[in-house]
Parts: sequence; structure tokens; C-alpha cells
Amino acid sequence: MEGGVHRGRWNGTMLLLVCMFIPTLTLVLASKKPCPEGDIRTDAGICCPMCPPGYKLVEECHAAGQRSNCTRCGYRQFMDLMNYVVNCKSCRNCKASKHEVEVSTCTKYQNTICRCEDGYYKVVISKNTDDCRKCKQCAANEKEIQKCTPDSNTVCACKEGYYRVKGKVKCEPCNNCTAECKHLCSPTPSLNTKGPEPDQGYLLNLIAGVAVAVVVLFALVVAITHMVTKWSTKKRLLGTSSQSSDVSTDSCKQVLIQVDASNNNILKTAPESPVTEHEQPSNLPDCVPFEIKIPELIYTVLDLVPVLKVKQLVRSLGVRDTEIEQAELDHRSCREAHYQMLKVWAERGSRAGGMLHWPLLHDMLNELRKMHLGQAAEELETKYGIL
Repeated sequence: MEGGVHRGRWNGTMLLLVCMFIPTLTLVLASKKPCPEGDIRTDAGICCPMCPPGYKLVEECHAAGQRSNCTRCGYRQFMDLMNYVVNCKSCRNCKASKHEVEVSTCTKYQNTICRCEDGYYKVVISKNTDDCRKCKQCAANEKEIQKCTPDSNTVCACKEGYYRVKGKVKCEPCNNCTAECKHLCSPTPSLNTKGPEPDQGYLLNLIAGVAVAVVVLFALVVAITHMVTKWSTKKRLLGTSSQSSDVSTDSCKQVLIQVDASNNNILKTAPESPVTEHEQPSNLPDCVPFEIKIPELIYTVLDLVPVLKVKQLVRSLGVRDTEIEQAELDHRSCREAHYQMLKVWAERGSRAGGMLHWPLLHDMLNELRKMHLGQAAEELETKYGIL
């Protein structure tokens, strides 16, 4: 009888301990699950959204599904990446005393861009340090083969009949045809030298003519493709301009502004709800779309990006060569194959309903600018209301 009582108490104690450790075990398992794209795991084990470029962190989220409190960078400050830091970076000042001139003013998204003034070129000293130095002048026995630019020094070479002796800077004339300058001496004419036969000369001229024709035809096709793409894009943007105000309003419904005692604008997550009479929705920050319809985005990109640049774009966005080859095998049409390649990229960061998580669009804009397709990036920003 007494042994049964002890066993009952022991079983009850074990059951109580198991119930106490179940919530802890659940939190541990949840903390190992990776966060969605654009989120970061906090010390509390919660996946919180990072702040967009141009903003810094004020307060992290307190529960899954909430947004972090972010505020704009202040005057002469910027943040050019998605981040989770409390301090923005300070803007650079171009210094005339160091022969620097300003190319682009600092914004909340990008640091000041400086270049060396004319007659000077940039020398990188370390990751965050560079120096403008005076361009080199070619000597009397040298000729200039590359002009000095803000990023590179003048390149000089010896004039015809001169060579640079090892260990010396100056160019010296080749007078005695020594081993060091033998290649500059005139070759002895051969008595058996024959010119090209008539038939061979005609064949060479024919091949050269065909090559020139192919190059001209290719340039013409590229020019026509660019003009058609630009016209189609303008027509598409004009067709959607009447809907821009509705899209801006819907995308902004998820953003509320909380004004603190110092009148600073703070970007804060809140559930969608009507604005009450006690809320002051003044000085709203730039509205950034959080979700984008994937098919609409892909067709817009295909209209803006030249056909020959699409593969380069999807590779820079992380699409593997095997996926690109599979898309080309599955679709005879080049446009359909390119659509499938972009769809592979977009679906990795998509949500229910075929909606793209907006940070992926930011990645695409960065890659377009790296590929010197800034016009396409600007038209995408205009279409989706990104400032």
C-alpha cells in the first residue's frame, strides 16, 4: 500500500516536470527554423523584419508577425542596405584640398560620390581610403597610349625605334640591334617573298565583306529591339498610370506613423484598421510596396530589359545555369523561356497568392544598375512607387 503511494507521487512529479519543459522545448525547436527573406532572428529567438535602406532601427519587434520600429536617417546620414542597426552611416565630404569634386550628393539611401578633379587620378590605399594624385606626363621619347582618367593614370610607351632598358625609366634608341632591341630592327627583305595570289586576295576580300555585313545587321537588330522595348514600356506605363493612386493608397494602408515627443517620424507595424480621430497621420514617410504580383513584375521586366541581357540578370539574381538550360528546353519561345527563368527567382521569395516579398525587388534594382540599366531600374521604381 505504502509503495503504491510512493509510485503515484513519483509519476505525478515526472508528469509535472514534462509539462514544465514542453514550452521551453518548443521555443528551442522554433529558434532553429530559418527566418523568411528580409527578416533577422533576435536574441529572443523572434524573426523580426529588417529596416529598409534609408532607415535605422529604433525598437525590435516583440512577437512574430510584427514589424520592427524604424526611423529615417538624419541629416547628412545614409544607409544603403537592409539593416538592423541603431545608427546610420555619416555622409562623406568631398575635399577640394585633396583635389576631389562632388559627383553625386549624399541621400538617405546612398553616400556622397566624389571623383578626382581633371589632371588627377584615384589611388586606392585601403578599403575606405583613397587619394588623388597628379597624372603622369609622358617623356620626350615616349608616346601616350592611354589618357589619364579620374580612376587611372596615364599610360606611356616608348616611341617607334626606342625601347626601355631593364632597370631604367627612360626610353633609349635602338642603334646597334642588340639582343634587348632586336625586335625593333628592320628585317632583311627575302628574295623569295611573294604576294598573295589573285584567288586568295579575292577570297580574303569576300570574307571581310561578309563579316562587315553581319556586324552591321546585328547592330541594326539590337537598335530596333531597343526602340521597340522602349516604346512598349512607355505604352504600358501610360496604361497603368491611372491606377497608380489606388495602388499607393492600398500599399500605404499597412503603415502608420507614431510621433514621439521630439516630433521624429517612426515607421511602425500595425494591423490594418481605419484611422481614428485621435491619430495624427501627418508627415507620412515614403510608402514602399511590401508585396508585388509576380506575373505583372516579370512581364514589366521583360519589356524593360534587352533580350540579350536577361540571362545575365537572372544569373546575378542567383538562378543556376541548370535552371536556365531547363527553361530553354521547356519553351521554344525566347520570351517564355526568360519568363520561366525570372519565375524561378521570384518564387523563392514569394508568399501565398503569388506575391513577391518587396526586398527581392530591391535586389533586382541594384543588379540592374550594376549592369548599367539604370533607366530600367528608374521605370520600375516609378511603376511601384519606390522613391
